[in-house]
Amino acid sequence: MLADLATVTKPRIGTFVWYAGLVGGALAQPGAIDWWRCAEAGVWILLLGAGASAFNQVLERDTDRKMERTAQRPLPAGRLRVRDALLFGTALAGAGTLGLALRFNVLAALLGLATLVGYALVYTPMKRVSSLNTVIGALPGAMPPLVGYAALAGSVEGWAYWLFGLLFVWQFPHFMAIAWLWRHDYARAGLRMLPSTPDGERQAGRQALVHGLLLLPIAILPALHGQAGGLFAAVSLALSMVYAGTAAAFAWRQTSLRARVLLYTSLAYLPVVFALPLIRPLVDCYPFF
Repeated sequence: MLADLATVTKPRIGTFVWYAGLVGGALAQPGAIDWWRCAEAGVWILLLGAGASAFNQVLERDTDRKMERTAQRPLPAGRLRVRDALLFGTALAGAGTLGLALRFNVLAALLGLATLVGYALVYTPMKRVSSLNTVIGALPGAMPPLVGYAALAGSVEGWAYWLFGLLFVWQFPHFMAIAWLWRHDYARAGLRMLPSTPDGERQAGRQALVHGLLLLPIAILPALHGQAGGLFAAVSLALSMVYAGTAAAFAWRQTSLRARVLLYTSLAYLPVVFALPLIRPLVDCYPFF
């Protein structure tokens, strides 16, 4: 049962949620970084995200049962009771909210709660209604670094907006690849993912390309605003061009190989680009102009 409870929290996603919260917290400190405080903020954000994931799996247990990819999850497979998953998710979300409010500030707790509501109660049911669910889901999906920044700074500004924007746009090529690979599964479950709609496969390719290209100007914004140096801009832009290139290949022709290359590139791209601002003191001596 413990393994099944852990599974409903989507621990792989939780790992990145923790990392994104930590990066947001680190960039909120202009001087010496208190890494322990950043890591702690990441833990509370992770708990909130884990609670949201548990609620998501409760709400999607019937559709999960119809999909090959998700049929063996604990709830659709009958290994875990809905009541237990709800109680576990509530405990995690409550702990995360209280931790952010008491150990950091109310703003971070409210942003965390907004993330939970947006993901579990807006995005999740939206998947049955409209293919625009990806746009809706990308908003709470981009919130963890914003929450981390607010936890350490008590406000949201500067780097927080860059992290949010980058993460928001990054999700579109990433999820278009996933939705294309499992388009028949989604259609069978009655979920309105873009590749499962008429002409949706080509549209998914275009969406991946457009958002891949949008990452290029976002990549150099910190340098243009004087928050980072030229080497930061060059590396960030080069990595974004690689990601955009795989999106372009997928847009040109939708195949399983190209979708998987795009998916794996997205998974490698994001943690590396998120790490770049943390090492900017090493490269700030190289001016952008």
